[in-house]
Parts: sequence; C-alpha cells; structure tokens
Amino acid sequence: MKPSRLLLALLGTLLAAAILLGALPLLGVKLSANLQTLGWAVLFALTLIAAVDALWLRRLPTPRVQRTLPGNLPLGRWSDVQLNVQHNFAHSLQIELFDHVPDGMTFEHMPLRVDLHPGQQTQLHYRLKPQQRGHFTFNRCELLLPSPLRLWQGRRLLDVAGESRVFPDFARLYGAQLKAVDDWLSQLGVRQRPRRGLGLEFHQLREFRDGDTLRQIDWKATARKRTPIAREYQDERDQQIVFLLDCGRRMRSQDDELSHFDHALNACLLLSYVALRQGDAVGLATFAGNHQRYLAPVKGQAQLNTLLGAVYDLQTSQQPADFSAAAEQLLARQRRRALVVLVTNLRDEDDQDLLAAVKRLSRQHRVLIASLREEVLDRLRQEPVEQFDQALAYCGTLDYLNARAGLHERLAAHGVPVLDARPGELGPELVSSYLAWKKAGAL
Repeated sequence: MKPSRLLLALLGTLLAAAILLGALPLLGVKLSANLQTLGWAVLFALTLIAAVDALWLRRLPTPRVQRTLPGNLPLGRWSDVQLNVQHNFAHSLQIELFDHVPDGMTFEHMPLRVDLHPGQQTQLHYRLKPQQRGHFTFNRCELLLPSPLRLWQGRRLLDVAGESRVFPDFARLYGAQLKAVDDWLSQLGVRQRPRRGLGLEFHQLREFRDGDTLRQIDWKATARKRTPIAREYQDERDQQIVFLLDCGRRMRSQDDELSHFDHALNACLLLSYVALRQGDAVGLATFAGNHQRYLAPVKGQAQLNTLLGAVYDLQTSQQPADFSAAAEQLLARQRRRALVVLVTNLRDEDDQDLLAAVKRLSRQHRVLIASLREEVLDRLRQEPVEQFDQALAYCGTLDYLNARAGLHERLAAHGVPVLDARPGELGPELVSSYLAWKKAGAL
C-alpha cells in the first residue's frame, strides 16, 4: 500500500502552511494562538481519515483476473493477450493492471488503466512480442486498487498461471496453404529455373500433344487406342532431406532482432514445408549443442509440426563445431541416401576438418553446405573509405571475405556445393537450390 497523489498533496499543503506559520512570527507578524491549535487539529483529522481509509482499502475484495494467452507464439511477431477482469464492487472504480511478463518478451500498452463498473465484466488487451524461443510461464498479475476516499493505493498480487511456447516464425508457412505453391514461392523471391529434360517418375498416360517428344509415346497404348498416347512424367518423389544444423557458438551472431541460428531455423522450416509438399521426407540432426537431437526423415505435412515441436526450445551453446563427429553420428543413423543440408557459418579455419567430414558424407549422401554471411561484412565493404580506421576495417573485411571465398573454392573443387547467403535470404536460396536439383534429377 502506498499513498496516493491526493494524500501527498494534502500533506504537502499542511507542511507549507506550517512553515509559513512558523516563519511569520520571525518577521514580526503576530498570529492568534488558535491558528496553531487549528493546524494540529487538521493534521490529526487527516491522519484519522487516512487511517480509516487505509483500513477500508484492506477490506476491499480483490478483483478476479483471467488471462487468455495463445498457446503458441511466433518469434519476433506481435501477438494480442486478453485479460478479463471481474469484481463485486457496488460502485465504479478505476484501477491499474500490470501483467508480469516473463523475461525474453517485450510488451506494449501496459500498465493498463481501466474503469470497472458494477455488474460488468471488463476485457483488456495488450501486445506481446517474444524475443527468444522456448517455453515461457506467466505467474502473476499486479493490481493497483484505489481506496474509497482516494488517499491510498493498494498493491494486490494475483496468481494467474499461464504458459505458452514460442516457435520459430512459422506464420508465413501456414499462411501459404491458402495459395498455390508456385505463386507463393515466387512471392518469397524463389527463383525457379527452366526444367531440363523430363522427370524421372511415371505419372500418367494422356493424349499426345504438340511439344511432346517421340520418346514419350507409349506404343502399346497407342496401338490399343489407335491414337497417339504419351507418357507423362513428374519429378521424382519419396526422396529424403536431412538438415545437419550447427548449434555451436558461431551461430550466436546477430545482425538484427534474430540471431543467425533463428534465421537458420526459419530457412530449414521453409525448405521443409516445400519438400513435404513435394512428397519428400524431411529429418533433422543437430550438433555442437548441449542437447543434441535427431529426427528421422518422415513424409507428410504432420512432420512439419513434429519439426516445430523439436526445435522451438533449441538453443545455441558455447561449444565449437565438430564436423567430423557430426558426420559420423549422421552416417550411423541415416543409412539411406539423402540430401544432407549442412547449415553453419563457415570460417577459414574449418578447412581440413570440414573437408574430411564432407568427403565422408559425400560417399553416401548428396551434401549441400549452407553458410550464413554476416550483414555487417557487406555493409563495411560498401561504405566509403575516408579515414584511417575505415581503411583498416575495409582491408580487414576484404581479407576475411577472401579467406572465406578460398574455402568455398576448395570445397567446390572437391564437388561440394556451397550456398553463401545473408541470413534473411537463406530460406529462398535454399528452396531455389532444392527445386533446381529436383527438376534436374540431381538429388
């Protein structure tokens, strides 16, 4: 309980009056003896009224609060939280309400000021934006309840339990189901290259059309129907994709609100959504983390929910990336040939260890290395050089980028493709590479 502004104003007025009455005799102004008595009487009356008002406040019932919280929240996006307030007061009352938000989340429109009216239930809203993934627990709400005479404010803590899970930014993935896949991919900036040749898997028989080749003609069906019948093929299905995700310290870099690791998760989920729609199986393996996880490749849209449930609380660690150990573990688990997408942030010191691990994986699987490039590198390379410090930063940036490019060239010389992309562009670039390989029958 704390004094209100009204009580503080009254006490300040009495104090100013007492100082004035004490200073006037020093200036030779004679005052009546009754003024001092009157001052003490006013102070005693205010104290008595304040005490009665405080006792009255303590006996007031506490309003009831219910929180309506989404069970799943997208990372980095604003979501609405609803608070329902009920009370048994016989008169209108204005209160302040503050919801205790867990660490790792930002909020807007709090504290909330609301007028409670008799016999009515009040609904309040505020906005919430998670900055971290994981499982979050809401424990309490805090109320500031004014006393009947407005001399005090009572602080009431209410146990309002709630919990929510913060997932990677999957809103755009589910929103894509309302559109055709091709249109949606083009809106994301995915580049689909022209098809080379035919698919590898038989789809159906149909009448011969202009543009079909003689190789597509099914001669037995043509003889039966006495009209040219062509075979129609589609991209090969039932393939497997396994994401080998680096959870080590190099993925903790952050250029904007999201870390490189969060951008990598979003990119993996984006490619998973496209691959599952194409009929392929998707799995996941992590390394260099405190708790390594593995999901075997499975087909079907339900696998996307399984992936979300497996990675929503996944965090990076301070451990370095051990590519050789990660390759051995994946080879022991994944026997069937698959496209292994190694998502990391390459450094020039990765040369020997990375090359040996990739060679080991390439004997059994098709390997694609997706490396995230820091936004600051492109910015420093494009800034004008006018001072000595800027020249040092520019030369250091070029030296670092040249070392990375040299590593990429050595990997490419051994037949290992490297996709070097900025964090925000990694998802569309991965999908473009996947679709290009699939249409070319290279998976």
